[in-house]
Amino acid sequence: MTPKDGAIVGAALLLSVALLFFATGSLALAAGFLAALLLIGAGLLVWRRAVTDQGAAASDLPDWTMLRAALDHDDIAIAVTDRGGQLVCANDLFATWMGGFVVPPELPVEGRGAELLNNAGRMAWRDGEGRVDALAIGALRIRAHITRTGAADEYLVWRFSALERFDVASELSRHLDGAGGAALAEAGVMTALVNAEGRLRVANQAFLTRALGENDARHYVGRDIAQMLRLDQHGLVYFAREGERATPLRLIQIPLNARDTDGPLLLAFVDESIGPRDRSTAQTYIETLLSLLPFGLALVDRDGRFLFMNRSFLRGAGVDEQQKPRFPGDIVVSEDKGPLADMIRRHSSGQQVGGDLPVRLMSQPEEPVPLRVVGVRGLGEAAVLLSLKDSSEESRLKRQVAQATKMQAVGQLAGGVAHDFNNILTAILGSCDLMLMRHTPGDSDYDDIQQIRSNANRAASLTRQLLAFSRQQTLRPQILQLPDVISEVSHLLKRLIGDSIQLSVHHGRGLGAVRADPGQLEQVIVNLAVNARDAMGGRGTLTIETYPMTPDDVRKLGHDFMPPADYSAMRVTDTGAGIPTEILSKIFEPFFTTKDVGKGTGLGLSTVYGIIKQSAGFIFADSQEGVGTSFTVYLPVYHVESGTAPLAAQPAKVRKSQWGTGHVLLVEDEDMVRAVAERALTRAGYSVTTATQGEEGLERFHQMDHVDLIISDVVMPTLDGPSMVREMRKKRPDLPVLFMSGYAEEQLRQSIDIDQVTFLPKPFSVAQLAEATSAALDEANLRKDHE
Repeated sequence: MTPKDGAIVGAALLLSVALLFFATGSLALAAGFLAALLLIGAGLLVWRRAVTDQGAAASDLPDWTMLRAALDHDDIAIAVTDRGGQLVCANDLFATWMGGFVVPPELPVEGRGAELLNNAGRMAWRDGEGRVDALAIGALRIRAHITRTGAADEYLVWRFSALERFDVASELSRHLDGAGGAALAEAGVMTALVNAEGRLRVANQAFLTRALGENDARHYVGRDIAQMLRLDQHGLVYFAREGERATPLRLIQIPLNARDTDGPLLLAFVDESIGPRDRSTAQTYIETLLSLLPFGLALVDRDGRFLFMNRSFLRGAGVDEQQKPRFPGDIVVSEDKGPLADMIRRHSSGQQVGGDLPVRLMSQPEEPVPLRVVGVRGLGEAAVLLSLKDSSEESRLKRQVAQATKMQAVGQLAGGVAHDFNNILTAILGSCDLMLMRHTPGDSDYDDIQQIRSNANRAASLTRQLLAFSRQQTLRPQILQLPDVISEVSHLLKRLIGDSIQLSVHHGRGLGAVRADPGQLEQVIVNLAVNARDAMGGRGTLTIETYPMTPDDVRKLGHDFMPPADYSAMRVTDTGAGIPTEILSKIFEPFFTTKDVGKGTGLGLSTVYGIIKQSAGFIFADSQEGVGTSFTVYLPVYHVESGTAPLAAQPAKVRKSQWGTGHVLLVEDEDMVRAVAERALTRAGYSVTTATQGEEGLERFHQMDHVDLIISDVVMPTLDGPSMVREMRKKRPDLPVLFMSGYAEEQLRQSIDIDQVTFLPKPFSVAQLAEATSAALDEANLRKDHE
């Protein structure tokens, strides 16, 4: 306000007061009116000055938008923080890598990364510079460089650069010198990879033959490519050695790392047709070249639309060839669309530079993959070259290895649990048998003891299923045909699935024989059929098919861990609701079930898995929701070696007596099992000496005058059963031995190199122990008679 304006305002105030006094004649009222006007004017003056000061303070703040534009970088993520640890500015790549504008050092790094960044930040404040050489953010590996800056050293600049990159030059070198280079040569494309000095790193045979000839093509690495070419007055390119009648060449340059002049170049040569250059022909040559390369490449125009994608790019992006996307943003998740579009826009209109951008694809949003963006010139409408590493096969193998490792670990756990439970169930069943000997039907306790024994047998059945999953159950393999097994069990299947489900069986021709336990194989078929019945809700069609598989058929399946060989396959298919994709990988795990409580233990499919794997076979599940589920079992064909008779079915063993005489040394580390076995053998008529572990058993053996039979557990502390028996056999080579264990007989026989021993699996009843003891003594006596 000017002085003149102030005088006018003052005169107006005085005039207003005078008029009020003249009208009212009250001096007090006029004085109060004047005081009110002065108070209001002072308040307005104070408010105006405050607003003016705030505007001046705001005008003094620096404009960080210019700094953010200056920090924009393709390869380095940059952030600036102040003394208070607040984020002042950061570029777009920083937000992309860190998942937002996060304040360093509070970044989403793994392990001790946050602690290392914090220490490096303190070092930068103290010494002016700090470093962290290895940080991990998911699949991204980066290094950090922190420097102190500013007029008063009041800021820190955080620079993050990637450690691992997809080396396109190395990949090209490997493929151009092999099948990839040969495929390009067949298409008429001569290719060479040169370094920044224009010296050859690798070239395909078509280029070497034309540029150097047959004799000089052997030693070409490091030679100057400029010496192999010549230009005429019209600017056409020729191979120098072909002379004046040479065919002109079209040269296509693809920069692999064009951020600076030290980047390698991929050169492609094709014979130029006589006449003006045809852009459509050039585009065809380019697409032919890119389609033959073994890694994912795509061309994008200046408007950000796809011009071309080779098959490797489509496969790596998880895109159907029939429904190709129009824009690069269509293949990534919504969060990555903006950064990818910005990067393509910069490279399409700027210099020929390249950069990597971690993106998450729509087909696999969980794991980021590196996408390289390179600006190109001279390729027609193409302005940007995208390079994507096809990691689908690698991801699939990782998932298969992880699943196999998990199943193996769960199997070992299940086997250990089953072994411990077998010892407990052996004691329970033995105690029940001994109590039943003192009670007769009709006694008050007889029914209770029978109930305990029945539940113990149910528990023993569960442990057998666990052993089946862990591939540690006892099998009795025979040479058999799959159709014969299915025929034997088909009548049972019809009763199990009911009349409302149709059973359809189809057998292929030329099926080879397999070696498996027929009883266990029947259990596989029954379990799969029962699961199919439950999935169909009591109505539908159950189809069982058998067919042969040749090694070529196996290769087409694409299962890398299934060796190519002759297999007999069995497929069990239902028309049920199907299995959701998210739980398909868990169906073979023990105790995993989708049934209601009380309607399934979750051990059916895990038992099937264990039986098939222990029979050297494979099983796969395919399902589509709303259509049905198919389980396919592959068993290797058994080839009988020349001069070897095929295994025949084992004859039924004659039931042995439960009574006998003789001196028995019983060695068992479980007190409950040892007590029950001792009482059972004593009641059967044997003289029993016990020992709690292997060393004590060896000591008892040397103290006894005569021993007719050794009954021992296999796995014991300090000295196990097989080691103890080897020491005893040094004194008595013909000593009869009966091993008892909760592990499978086949597994134990592979680890026990002792001849003439018998085996009794846990859990066993009192009668089974007495019969096994009698059989072992009879077998030993029979060997003595033959000798």
